[in-house]
Amino acid sequence: MDSIYLDHAATTPLHPDVLTAMIPYLRDFYGNPSSLHRFGREARSAISRARDTIAECLGCSPGELVFTSGGTESDNAAIFGVAAAHAARRRTLGARQGHIVTSQTEHHAVLHACAKLETQGFEVTYVPVDGFGRVRVGDVIEALKPDTVLVSIMMGNNEVGTLQPIGEIGRSLREKGILFHVDAVQALGSVHIRLNDLPVDLMSFSAHKINGPKGIGALYVSRRVSDWIPLLSGGNQERKRRPGTENVPGIVGFAEAVRIACLNLTEKVRLLEQLRETMIRNLRSELGDSAFIVNGHPTERLPHILNISFPGIDTETMLMNLDLEGIAASGGSACTAGSLEVSHVLRAMGLSDQVAQSAVRFSFGMNNTPEQVEEASRKIATIVRRIRNRY
Repeated sequence: MDSIYLDHAATTPLHPDVLTAMIPYLRDFYGNPSSLHRFGREARSAISRARDTIAECLGCSPGELVFTSGGTESDNAAIFGVAAAHAARRRTLGARQGHIVTSQTEHHAVLHACAKLETQGFEVTYVPVDGFGRVRVGDVIEALKPDTVLVSIMMGNNEVGTLQPIGEIGRSLREKGILFHVDAVQALGSVHIRLNDLPVDLMSFSAHKINGPKGIGALYVSRRVSDWIPLLSGGNQERKRRPGTENVPGIVGFAEAVRIACLNLTEKVRLLEQLRETMIRNLRSELGDSAFIVNGHPTERLPHILNISFPGIDTETMLMNLDLEGIAASGGSACTAGSLEVSHVLRAMGLSDQVAQSAVRFSFGMNNTPEQVEEASRKIATIVRRIRNRY
């Protein structure tokens, strides 16, 4: 039985060209980038070239990119970095801690960071979302306070794919002089991103969501950000913004993955939309419109994520049956895949228990074909009919 991988929002297979780019830095060019000799210079040059490549693709200055270990570190570095700088300044002035605004549907890398700041004296407002998982710009603006130091809203949701009105929010915040962090981990490679054109001050990225290696990511820190303290303490790497010996093969692979994603974005989005629509169309044909519910925004969404509820069939049962048929899917965020709790995203959207407890996330990638999705759709329909006929 051939397996069908439909969990690209969790992670993606390594692109062959990315592996080719990485191999010399795993095997031949093994020097420490901080070393002054030739081996170190070779590694340091590779990092510089990679930074230039990513910056060109994302529309920013190379000096505005800080390499990290991935999306979680990038989110934490952005949030704790701004908070720490603000707290240090406020302590000097003898004032209390500040205020942060985020949404109820953020990734746990953001939500848990904000929760930790609450234990340190910061106030956090978690703005709600509508039934499609979208924040209202007015709610974000209304939540602001005189001591708001940061707003953190993700670009595209990792569970239902809903895109947030980043441009509108960012323009309003810029007028008020409030820093804006955006988690773009799920959006990179599926959405056109030009940082110089976006009213965003900090943005998080991760390589393994775009057919790059795991364990490498980046944080965009705009030159406009004057108050930001690095998350980690140590050496002088990354211009003293992220200490620790750099993951040279990972950085090189990340750059190649970004280059490929940037070059093939239009073609990739067209394929992803086709795959998504193929599954919806086939399930409607096999099961009928009333047999399932598509969650998330119908138009303002990422092209590769399809979150579907099959009322009457709990998520765990569905996932187990899919796995037995060779289909890899997810119940939501990969970071909470082992949990039986209902998704905080679906709860925040106000979905009924019947809908929220039966949701499955299918996410597509460049290695999927329409034929695979058609086969998967037939198997999904068979599973749904089999389980429902038991009752």
